[in-house]
Amino acid sequence: MDILAILNRIATSATIDGVWDQAVSLFRERGFSRVNYGFTRFRNAHSMGHTDDVIYLTTFPPEYEQFYFADGFFSRTPLYRWAVENSGTCTWRWVEDHLRAGLLTADDAEAVRQNGLRGLRAGITISFPEASPREKGALGLAADDGLDHDAVDQIWAEHGAGIEAVAHVMHLRICQLPFETRRRPLSPRQREALQWVAEGKTTQDIAVLMDISPTMVEKHLRLARAALDVETTAQAVAKGTLLNQIFTRIDKPA
Repeated sequence: MDILAILNRIATSATIDGVWDQAVSLFRERGFSRVNYGFTRFRNAHSMGHTDDVIYLTTFPPEYEQFYFADGFFSRTPLYRWAVENSGTCTWRWVEDHLRAGLLTADDAEAVRQNGLRGLRAGITISFPEASPREKGALGLAADDGLDHDAVDQIWAEHGAGIEAVAHVMHLRICQLPFETRRRPLSPRQREALQWVAEGKTTQDIAVLMDISPTMVEKHLRLARAALDVETTAQAVAKGTLLNQIFTRIDKPA
């Protein structure tokens, strides 16, 4: 598979789904058909932020997606804590070695057991370096059935550089695109109103610029605040920016 061609397609993809499909095609060919990805810009000392503001992408079946993401299992795994505290790659052999050495807590060991029951034993986790302490992104590559730790090590020795390059460009491109989270997206008029606020325009100014009444401007801003789950318009501008929902090209479906 031509890595440069994949990188170019990822870099020019206009949607997160398009980016994801290109990256997953390489991961699958290299022996990692089951993939999880998560990214947040709302990390704090206690959590990764509200789950509705986090991007979760996966190739796992819906039942595992529910278990892993929606039910919060990911946050109970030792590799999650490794990813939060580190940047780089970590083979899942590290988890097994720590388990055998008795270095995992009872909760960690139970999480490993739960994954083992689902056939998840060998793989690679990539924790991405971030520009802000509020950001965190990570990728989990679960090895296909029949591949053990030694097989993963061999794959990584031969193809690890290419896999990492695709993973990093995928992550960087996703960071640029409008976030597709569980929240309702802004409407075009809500987005436009917030953009004018960000440029310092008053309600009266925006009414003239959008050719609507001041009352309608206030309605669009109120609905934007509700969609973003914030209390003030200033917070809506800030959050809309972090989610790439304003001042971003939104391509219409073909």
